[in-house]
Amino acid sequence: MKAILLQGYGDVSQLQFGEAPEPKAGPGEVLVKVLGTSVNPIDFKLRRGDLKERMPLKFPAILGRDVAGEVVAGGGDRLQAGQRVMGLVNQAYAEFLVAKAEELTPIPDGLKSEDAAALPLVLLTGAQLVELGVKPQQGETVLITGALGSVGRTAVHVAKSHGARVIAGVKTSQLHEASSIGADQVLAIDDDAAIEQLGEFDAIADTVGHDVIGKLLQHLKKGGRLATVVGKPKVAEGLDIQVVEVWAKPDAKRLHALAEDVQKDKLRIPIAKVFPLSQAADAQQLAEKGSAGGKVVLVP
Repeated sequence: MKAILLQGYGDVSQLQFGEAPEPKAGPGEVLVKVLGTSVNPIDFKLRRGDLKERMPLKFPAILGRDVAGEVVAGGGDRLQAGQRVMGLVNQAYAEFLVAKAEELTPIPDGLKSEDAAALPLVLLTGAQLVELGVKPQQGETVLITGALGSVGRTAVHVAKSHGARVIAGVKTSQLHEASSIGADQVLAIDDDAAIEQLGEFDAIADTVGHDVIGKLLQHLKKGGRLATVVGKPKVAEGLDIQVVEVWAKPDAKRLHALAEDVQKDKLRIPIAKVFPLSQAADAQQLAEKGSAGGKVVLVP
């Protein structure tokens, strides 16, 4: 089969389009023909070697965590051959992949495969950031940083569904656009004066990190919660707060419900550009710049 093979740690030149053995489904597994995948920050962090202590790779390696595809074989009673499925998987930069049946869910009717390919990791990360990290109670105020990113948009949507009052933290240049994502308040987190005017809030769902988190923590209530997908900040050490690091894990049932929200236009995850799989290096280069304005999708 055709696949994108990562030859070693480094820049996008390490991503080569070539041949790889077609995987075989074992017990409880499904062979999936990939109809689409997408680029996520973990892909280029793995490529660069940022995570090699925690998640070492054996080369040549196949990256890719998202899949929208078609069942070829396996699946037991839940999934049938020819059925369109989506999930949080591994090795999706390829024509075929194998995944556990329990980690896949049918793509909702009316949702294009190309759109579904952008969803699994960001939907589950955003939902778990809120539901496993923040755990908001009805009426609590939650600040979500990077709220216009795909994970941030999901976190806003999920936090609102749990009855939280949501502050969307974005750049000053994004204030107008952020007014349309359903938050109760929009805050320019690159504006120190705006941050200073904040009152206290109950929790932070952080997708950004960097220096801004230290400024925001000054307004977090004692005993408040900081849930983060970018690692525990040093500035949180010694503070009377709870810190939870969130790493997304497969959850087919939750993914299906959120994908249905996307299909019904209750949640929007923009797609910036679609590349053929063979141009994965160009796709990663665009996504890595951080200014694409949406997900970058790869299709066969």
